Amino acid sequence: LNTISTASCFTRWCCSDPSVGSSGQPQESATSLSVVATVGEDTVLPCHLEPAVDASGLTVEWARPDLQPRYVLLRRDRVRLRHEENPSYVGRTSLATNNLRCGDVSMKLSRVKLTDARTYKCFVPDSGPESVVRLTAGSVSSPNVVISKVGSAVLLHCESRGWYPEPELLWLDAEGKLLSAGPPETLRGPDDLYSVSRSVTVEKRHRNSFTCRVQQRNINQTRETLITVPGRRLFTSSQRFFSLLITLHVILISS
Repeated sequence: LNTISTASCFTRWCCSDPSVGSSGQPQESATSLSVVATVGEDTVLPCHLEPAVDASGLTVEWARPDLQPRYVLLRRDRVRLRHEENPSYVGRTSLATNNLRCGDVSMKLSRVKLTDARTYKCFVPDSGPESVVRLTAGSVSSPNVVISKVGSAVLLHCESRGWYPEPELLWLDAEGKLLSAGPPETLRGPDDLYSVSRSVTVEKRHRNSFTCRVQQRNINQTRETLITVPGRRLFTSSQRFFSLLITLHVILISS
């Protein structure tokens, strides 16, 4: 009998095999794989027959055990049985028919949704045990920065919306060192996406370049915005007022 095993795939983000830990020793079954995908984009859930045989005429089942009906893709006798597939996946799952001949029964999932983040099972009857693929879906966005003057310093406010899972926001100086910023504010919208914001106060002693970094380690994603504050913005109010007095004094003398 042939056996099914998941093989390496290259998605836009990452695809890591949890069967191999940091020590290089097997930790889980070789038929278990984790895939990370971006919400709104396409990804591939890998599954291969080993040894590679022509799967064109074989039954191929992709299922989500928590759903009813559980099939997200079902192919028998070279025909898709769409009436048995879950409606939430209509038009979003497909097989590369040309690859079936070499035993590649990987499923392409289009327009990934947050609700797609579940465990999937690939099964080819009479060809060995099923394979398990765990899909994690993430959403990211670039941060926006607003500059405002507060007393003798400058306030930088950074906000980023549309993240999943919940991200963290950091402020860095020109040398990449963490700045002591105010507490982050995180909100979760009705769409389950997170918005995060955080402010930092900078003074004349700081250099003029600052970075707002938003990151999510689970999906290995980072977005940054670099802001350069003009030197004049770092002057204190008293310095501005003193400069104004000198200017007025020169004008009076000239007149």
